[in-house]
Amino acid sequence: MPLPELVPIAREPGYHTDRIGRYAGGQFYAAIHGAHRDDDHPSDPDRERVRWYAYLHLFDVDGRHCRSDISLVATAPYLRGELGEHAEACLAGLLDQLPERRYGDIAIQLFRVVHDGVTFGLIDESDAERGDRVELYPDRLGFTEPWDGLYST
Repeated sequence: MPLPELVPIAREPGYHTDRIGRYAGGQFYAAIHGAHRDDDHPSDPDRERVRWYAYLHLFDVDGRHCRSDISLVATAPYLRGELGEHAEACLAGLLDQLPERRYGDIAIQLFRVVHDGVTFGLIDESDAERGDRVELYPDRLGFTEPWDGLYST
């Protein structure tokens, strides 16, 4: 089964795809996630260079990427306590801008955005060994056949 034009992403309450759905202008994917910059190659065993972002990707009703609002929340090994609360407040502020927001499954096209040296997007990583697949960055959620919206980490 070839890579679909629209990749379904199923909402899983309480997990990685908890804050996805539709709003008056189309579809959205929102999350908080830690990442290293794309060029940050030396090992980081103490996680000192993890950059935590709150982000909101917006898509039109046909699943085309419209824009992304991405905010650096902190650079810290883990997002706990006050930092975690601050990240959740940032994400809530982004989501509160969406009129008629309702959570549920979405279906979107591939997209790529580089912000602050970090790649965000739904990117084709198909190859002969693993077959057709896409990866959501920086979340590192993989989607493959049967293209049912479920992911692997």
